[in-house]
Amino acid sequence: MDFWLSFLPIIIYILLIIILIIGIILGIKSIITINKVEKVVDDVNEKVESLNSLFQIVDFTADKLVSITDKVVDGISSFASRLFFKKKKNKKEDEEDE
Repeated sequence: MDFWLSFLPIIIYILLIIILIIGIILGIKSIITINKVEKVVDDVNEKVESLNSLFQIVDFTADKLVSITDKVVDGISSFASRLFFKKKKNKKEDEEDE
């Protein structure tokens, strides 16, 4: 029994030291990996920012095209409504005159 009381703490200390060393190694490797990922993210961010002006031009062009299209559609719909409502008004006036 005395053997186990002196042997088990030594085994536990050795295992704890091994776990501590593995934790330190994993921590260092994770820091290195995070630094690499940060460099990649910064590179991608720079490339996206360089395309930002292009996106603004596309957005501005799309807005202008939408506004022009809206004006054309409004004009056509108002013209069509004038034609149809004018005919109905003329029919009502003719019926009232009779």
